[in-house]
Amino acid sequence: MELLSRFRTAKQQKETLEKLKRGEVDMVIGTHRLVQKDVTFRDLGLAIIDEEQRFGVQQKERFKELVKNVDVLTLSATPIPRTLNMAMSGLRDMSVLDEAIRRELRRGGQVFYLHNNVDSISGVANRIVESIPEARVAIGHGKMKEQELSEVWRQMLAQEVDVLVCTTIIETGVDLPNANTLIIDNADCMGLSQLHQLRGRVGRSARRAYAYFTFRRSKVLSEIQQKRLEAIREFTEFGSGFKIAMRDLELRGAGNVMGAQQHGHMESVGYDMYLKLLGEAVREEKGELPKNDDLDCLIDLSVDAHIPESYVESLTLRLDVYRRIADIRSVEDSEDVKDELWDRFGRIPKAVLGLIDIALIRNRAHAMGIYEIRQTDNAILLFVKELKSPAVADLLIALNGKASLNAGAKPHVAV
Repeated sequence: MELLSRFRTAKQQKETLEKLKRGEVDMVIGTHRLVQKDVTFRDLGLAIIDEEQRFGVQQKERFKELVKNVDVLTLSATPIPRTLNMAMSGLRDMSVLDEAIRRELRRGGQVFYLHNNVDSISGVANRIVESIPEARVAIGHGKMKEQELSEVWRQMLAQEVDVLVCTTIIETGVDLPNANTLIIDNADCMGLSQLHQLRGRVGRSARRAYAYFTFRRSKVLSEIQQKRLEAIREFTEFGSGFKIAMRDLELRGAGNVMGAQQHGHMESVGYDMYLKLLGEAVREEKGELPKNDDLDCLIDLSVDAHIPESYVESLTLRLDVYRRIADIRSVEDSEDVKDELWDRFGRIPKAVLGLIDIALIRNRAHAMGIYEIRQTDNAILLFVKELKSPAVADLLIALNGKASLNAGAKPHVAV
């Protein structure tokens, strides 16, 4: 057993690397040092990644190069969205699906295998028969004759079929309590409400149900497709249909309020902002005064706070990250955002960390009644709506004599 990290001397590291290359080490425990280009394994059999969420995307991609065709076990107490999405949606190989089918058959259950392409559905059924000879496989799709389809469904009800390879024909009107495993090919090509409806085909008995939403490993998903799969993974509890519908509304858009278009919206804002803008427009048409409750906190500090284009190249993704950062309300929120950014885009630049800190300060200041923070040559001015508020008193106590009050035209606290 060997140890490899930056705390080992150069000589010790060199000796360990040579032993790894010759196959003289059974187990090596290390830090990020293990993903450097000079590390070569003679015959690597198992890789275990602890605290997986602390590794950046580039480091994980490099590790994938090292562990091709090798069993990998990742450990994480707080899995970040991208990793969880890959683990639950992007299944590594077909053997995982085969094992899911065998597990259902072992407990006497049935399986829905959804492949929404009539031209290639027979090939999928044949592959399942070859991989799992003991399984009784049938095919069902909308182009079959009525009598053929009725016979297939009779066999399913009579439990004469173990695996039904089908299209979205099972989306509605299907109630089969004995079927408690659902596998969907190319789930990224389906709508959010459709995926939720399909998921409801299983779990109609006291047995625990399993639903696998898969996509091709080499396929690059669009931002909407990623959010769609994340939503279907997130909302799993009973009665989550309304939440699914709200997320679908945000992803697809509500269309024109006064027109016939049923989808689409401004791509740069989310549904909450859309409702806010719509409400402002309605109040303006009614001649009502704008609300001042949402008064934001203006911050003017000498801090580098932005998202460099070199860090997030896609404009759409940058806008999405800006919105995520603007929603930060607590230290826990900021840590979650940092974990997500580290995993999706790699090491976080100082400018982005500054932006996260500014967002946290802005929302905390707003909660305390501070509407502007301005930096001068020798002080930081906190402009407040009410000097006599309990929040200002608590702030002065916390600063312990390092602040002074100014009750002029614009009341503020100077720090």
